[in-house]
Amino acid sequence: MKRLPPVVSLDKLQLDTLAHGEKFEAQLGRIGPVIGMEQLGAMLTVVPPGKRAFPCHNHHVIEEAILILQGQAEYRYGDEVYPARAGDEIAAPAGAEAQAHQLINTGQEELRYVCFSTMQKTDVVEYPDSNKVGAITWGDESGEGDGVLFRHRAYGQEVDYWEGEE
Repeated sequence: MKRLPPVVSLDKLQLDTLAHGEKFEAQLGRIGPVIGMEQLGAMLTVVPPGKRAFPCHNHHVIEEAILILQGQAEYRYGDEVYPARAGDEIAAPAGAEAQAHQLINTGQEELRYVCFSTMQKTDVVEYPDSNKVGAITWGDESGEGDGVLFRHRAYGQEVDYWEGEE
């Protein structure tokens, strides 16, 4: 197995665009796989003013810790809202709807943050704003590869990731 360099500059990461409708837009750069991490995920997220990267959600297995590098945001956490800014560390522990979370860029500049996460092979994710539940199993043991994601509502109706998130 080829050994990966343990150092990467964030400004050298390949960024992929994620966008939907008027609310959601971000540039995402995976860090963990680039530096050889297998049990701890890390991803750079860059969000334009007024946008958010992901729908509000809570994981039942995976825990996340978010380090704000630049900008300011509103952090939705359960029924509470907290201001967050560059230099803040944010917890997103696994759990029920009380741990549902979302970052919204409330500043005039890009919001840049690194999200660290545990890397379990399977997770269940709830989306309280759109009443969805998803179950994900990653493609292989390292968390690399395409995941298989099932999303459904009551009665097992499969729906798209962005369903109800407009």
